[in-house]
Amino acid sequence: MAKELTLAPDRCFEGDPKRKEIATYLHTQIRNLPLICPHGHVDPRVLADPDYSFGTPSDLFIVPDHYLFRMLYSQGVSLEALGVKNRNQPEQTERNSRRIWQTFADNYYLFRGTPSRLWLDQELYEIFGVRKKLNSLTAQSIYDQIAEKLAAPQFRPRALFDQFNIEVLATTDAATDTLEQHRAIQASGWRGRIIPTFRPDGIINLDAPDWRANIDKLSEVSGIEASNYNAFISAIEQRRTFFQQMGATATDHAARTPYTATLDTIDASLIYQRALKGDLSPADTERFTAHMLMEMARMSCDDGLVMQLHVGSSRNHNDVIFDHFGADKGADIPLQTEFTRNLRPMLNKFGNDRRFALLLFTLDETTYGRELAPLAGHYPAVKLGPPWWFFDSVNGMARFFDLVMETAGIYNTAGFNDDTRAFCSIPARHDVWRRACANWLAGMVVKGLVDVDDAEAMMIELAYGLAKRAYRL
Repeated sequence: MAKELTLAPDRCFEGDPKRKEIATYLHTQIRNLPLICPHGHVDPRVLADPDYSFGTPSDLFIVPDHYLFRMLYSQGVSLEALGVKNRNQPEQTERNSRRIWQTFADNYYLFRGTPSRLWLDQELYEIFGVRKKLNSLTAQSIYDQIAEKLAAPQFRPRALFDQFNIEVLATTDAATDTLEQHRAIQASGWRGRIIPTFRPDGIINLDAPDWRANIDKLSEVSGIEASNYNAFISAIEQRRTFFQQMGATATDHAARTPYTATLDTIDASLIYQRALKGDLSPADTERFTAHMLMEMARMSCDDGLVMQLHVGSSRNHNDVIFDHFGADKGADIPLQTEFTRNLRPMLNKFGNDRRFALLLFTLDETTYGRELAPLAGHYPAVKLGPPWWFFDSVNGMARFFDLVMETAGIYNTAGFNDDTRAFCSIPARHDVWRRACANWLAGMVVKGLVDVDDAEAMMIELAYGLAKRAYRL
């Protein structure tokens, strides 16, 4: 007989009865607050078409999820078995959605104790009404149950957006994107607030794939021929203005390190010209990215866009996987990072400017207490984003609170963002953050460090207010 799927009402709360009682109370106070989703990777096409369908259960849960790929691949499951196309084998047969789902269910036990299991169980239970544990025996009946729900009008993305109580959702869009999907959303008359985020990595990181083609696209969409450095800067400024007109409040930047430095115009121009000719050195690439991060900070002071900086990922670490399946297939690994010296040029130039807002994210937890909390606790421009990627978990959040909050205080953090491609995981991800916050604050109350009134006020901020203000929403 299949085991029942249940959700413990006090999940994520630590065992002391008094602490659990307070955590439960704090969570209850904010559980119905709207969701602020200021940074994520939901494809805007999902919400541009009022009749958009998520497809099959495998299309929704498995095929786009690199969190699942990495775990399953580590245990010997091939990516082809999960529906990922091998670009070196164009003759591959059509994806068999039921077979993919069965493979996933056969191996679902591998996710025990992980954030993915926590999110997925909550999605299955609360959104799709599943009441049996997913395993080899229940796989096909649960598949049928989800497929039936996905065919119903109330499971179209716009209906779920309202059901999830999302107040605002930001997508992440290339600087060269024409934002046609956002135009369609705005023209449709639908009242859901979906806004773009300006991501210029493909044009400012000279080693980005297809960089030269991206510059051609930049010239096309901006109407400014980016044939020299000054024109390149003007084209970027034009795109930022366009994104703001479409509702953007933030930019997003990914870099291996937070290295920042200023080049004089001659040096920047010479590197840019070498890049156009395909004559680059690694040193050129590093120096230009460092310089362009400074330029992005300058532009943020001018136009008010919040600057997000995500650093510390060695992307596509597994060459075999990248060569056969491409990017974002679960082979990204954290890197050791240094902030204090690397960010000093930017912070000395812009960190005291009240117009500037810099939100920092890292995959190197060792920097939380040593560097990030002191930086955010001093510079008016700096706030810390929540635990990111590998650390978006109950334990990762607990470590973040312990290492950061005493030095930075909660008001120098940016609340939560779900940072997800998986639309249906959004409520579960926010709920885990809110529960982790309630558990941490309850511990503070039990220790006598704050009273319940303060904890309630802090809970509202961590769940809602901090993100809304940090992203100027």
